[in-house]
Amino acid sequence: MAKYNVFDCTMVELDRHHSDRKGNLTVVENGKTLPFDVKRVYYLYDVPGGENRGSHAHRDLSQLIVAASGSFRVTLDDGTCRRSFFLNRPYQGLLVKPGMWRDLEDFSSGAVCMVLASDEYNADDYIRDYSEFINFRNEE
Repeated sequence: MAKYNVFDCTMVELDRHHSDRKGNLTVVENGKTLPFDVKRVYYLYDVPGGENRGSHAHRDLSQLIVAASGSFRVTLDDGTCRRSFFLNRPYQGLLVKPGMWRDLEDFSSGAVCMVLASDEYNADDYIRDYSEFINFRNEE
C-alpha cells in the first residue's frame, strides 16, 4: 500500500449547476468526479453540540467527505503531521486517502456530513486505536 500523507488529501471542487428559479444541483459520477468508484454512501446528522465523530483510520478505504448542510471541521493525521479542513459548502468535498486518522468536530446545528466511500463496509479495514494506527504507519 502507498504511504500517503496529509498533503495528499485535498479539497475537491464538485460540478455544480445553478438556476435562479430552481436552486442548485451538484453531481458526483463514478469514473469522472473522483479517483475511485463510489461503492457506499452514508451520512451523519443530528450530531449533538460538542460531540466528535471519526477518531479512526482506514487501511485501504478512500473517501470524499462533504458538508451537505451546515459546517464542521475535519482534522487528518498521518502519524507525523496534522492538517485541518473546514467544510461548509455542499459543492466541495475533502478527498481522504487511505491510512489517515480522522477526527470530525465543531458540527454546526443541523449539519449533515455525507461520505462517499470507495468500498463497502469492512470492519477489518478500521483502525480504532491511535497507538495501533501509529504502528500501522510505521510498518514497512
